[in-house]
Amino acid sequence: MLNQGHDISVLNSLIETTIDSVDGYRRSAQEATQSRFSSEFLARASEREEVVSRLRQRVRELGGNPEDDGSVLAAAHRTFLSIRDKITGSDDKSVIAEVDRGESYLNGKWEAALSDGELSAETRTLIQSCYDSVRAGHERWERANDDVGSTSTTTSGAGTY
Repeated sequence: MLNQGHDISVLNSLIETTIDSVDGYRRSAQEATQSRFSSEFLARASEREEVVSRLRQRVRELGGNPEDDGSVLAAAHRTFLSIRDKITGSDDKSVIAEVDRGESYLNGKWEAALSDGELSAETRTLIQSCYDSVRAGHERWERANDDVGSTSTTTSGAGTY
């Protein structure tokens, strides 16, 4: 293994961001007004939990301690969204737009990890395998966001979903 410490660092960064995604999907499931969206958000949260589990296992195999929390920034962002929604209200259109924005950020993090030339072959293979699920989620909510006519920005990672 070239640099186990580097692999562990990259994996833990992905774990943290993916935990943010799990938390965001759970929050979105609670806020969605249509049960089809709630069900899909919960299913995606479960998929992401499986991804986190696989990444944590690899960190352990490398002798590291896997991340067990999401980021403080994402937690603060979700708190802001809760306050905003209490004031302005929330509907499926705004929930989907926020999910799409978070998915875009998450997708970028995973793509950056895949382009990291210092990763071991084993870690890169795992990341690629897990990324397939992440990419599918990104594409799904990008389409849904387009379908509901929402606009979103992807300039901040605070709202990872």
